[in-house]
Amino acid sequence: MADQIANKIYADYPPALTPEQEDYLVQTVKNWTVEHALTVRPSAAIVPEETNPTGVLATSAPVTLFPSPFPKACFQQAKSLQQIYNELYANIASDEQWLEDVLKELIAVDDFLANLWKVHLAVKEEGYVQDLSLGMFRSDYMLHAPEDAPVSLRQVEFNTISSSFGGLAYKVTDMHTHLATFPSPKQPVAYPPHPLFSSSSEKSNINTIGRPPPNEAVPTLVAGLAAAHEAYGTSRSTPDLPTCILFLVQDAERNVFDQLALSTHLHKHHNIPSFRLPVSKILAYTSIPSKDSNPARPLVYTPPSSPSTQFEVTVVYFRAFYAPTDYETPSSWAARHHLERSAAIKCPTVLLQLSGSKKVQQVLTSRPPDTDHLKAFLTEHSEATLESLRSTFAPQYSLSASQLEATSEPEGIRLALDEKSAVNHVLKPQREGGGNNIYRDNIPPFLNSIPKDQWKQYILMELIHPPSAAKNTVLRSDGQVVSGNVISELGIFGTCLWRTVPGNTVPEILHNTEGGYLLRTKGKDSDEGGVAAGFSSLDSLILYEEV
Repeated sequence: MADQIANKIYADYPPALTPEQEDYLVQTVKNWTVEHALTVRPSAAIVPEETNPTGVLATSAPVTLFPSPFPKACFQQAKSLQQIYNELYANIASDEQWLEDVLKELIAVDDFLANLWKVHLAVKEEGYVQDLSLGMFRSDYMLHAPEDAPVSLRQVEFNTISSSFGGLAYKVTDMHTHLATFPSPKQPVAYPPHPLFSSSSEKSNINTIGRPPPNEAVPTLVAGLAAAHEAYGTSRSTPDLPTCILFLVQDAERNVFDQLALSTHLHKHHNIPSFRLPVSKILAYTSIPSKDSNPARPLVYTPPSSPSTQFEVTVVYFRAFYAPTDYETPSSWAARHHLERSAAIKCPTVLLQLSGSKKVQQVLTSRPPDTDHLKAFLTEHSEATLESLRSTFAPQYSLSASQLEATSEPEGIRLALDEKSAVNHVLKPQREGGGNNIYRDNIPPFLNSIPKDQWKQYILMELIHPPSAAKNTVLRSDGQVVSGNVISELGIFGTCLWRTVPGNTVPEILHNTEGGYLLRTKGKDSDEGGVAAGFSSLDSLILYEEV
């Protein structure tokens, strides 16, 4: 049923292009992306280091030439659930004991998680001085279209740190809207006429709005930063210092223009200064007064370009420190501890970062007769709302080493080791970013190649089966144009600011919003989905519904 609808949609989509039409469209896209900073720093694979020794060059971000059709009902469901997901993860990050119970087996074997937990324990022993936390989230989904069943939404993961590409997703939506409506919606010249670019199609009994829906990712994310900045209040330094927000970035950051879209909007529309700080420079350019001189522990930033000027940091927005590769030296962990113990509002705190672990996602899918964790965290919501949330869960299984000693083999391990069942699953470690997962028939030999007591680092997730007929054309960062069958992944952005209440695991939520989306589209045969990792292209939506 689902594929029948997709086949109808994609029978002649995207529209065929003559060589002249393709040349015009590609050139228009190339010019638009550079003009509007829909760009990235090129990788060495595209521009060799000897050609670009000073890192001055930028290139078009990988983008689709056309927006991708997406069912309106699934898009609306994803948007409707975002604020509930925000609340859920705020509650999880506020329940330290629950997190420890879930992650303690992983902490015993995973050095990265263990070191994050050590940072939390060290600051807890000293005493936290900031009770506010900020989450800038992205919930990622794919369409699930099994045979003879309606298309539905399945969550891939929930991102609690460095939820990226809001800035560029905002721009690619504008680009596709421009292409579909210039010089007028009734007579665009970049796209050939097609029913999906009009308000409805009698031929296919499909309703559309003819252009991508508005994308509010940048104002939504920036409003979250501004809310945290305002909640921080006045300077805690003596004498008072001007305040700012720090964007914590990787030293060799290629996705700089995505981040600049946020910082520029922050200054232009909220009049809040922000600075970019590479992770290797944290200890060099930030300081915290001694306990004796100022027990409030404000984080003070000194711009390297103006050593006589100081700012007090209200919010540290992490666009780095999400992977072990960001912690190259012991000083990296000292820097993370330095930030965590400060009075700056962290986005995210260590506990919130740990809440985004794949293990937490797997535990949330459990239902009676096991503990219903979802209901325990969202006590104020109706069963209908919880069922809508649960409907987005793909089946997931634990590979806990403690279960290996049970008399009967746990279901997750049985499914992972059986070649026939493994082909319908993906094995996920507790890591962010692309390129970490093990797929299908690679799962049994991989598990058999590592000690059994290491298996608990992974969760097993049933694969999502997207519509098979989807097609699009991609302009890659190296300038190549590639057409074929594709798979898309939808991300919905949300922000949440909350205050931890002493003696209570339920936080006081001060700001909770949803707004903006990211669509990443990749070749059908590609398993991984990261744009920055080189697997996907930025895309936007054409919503449709059957009539």
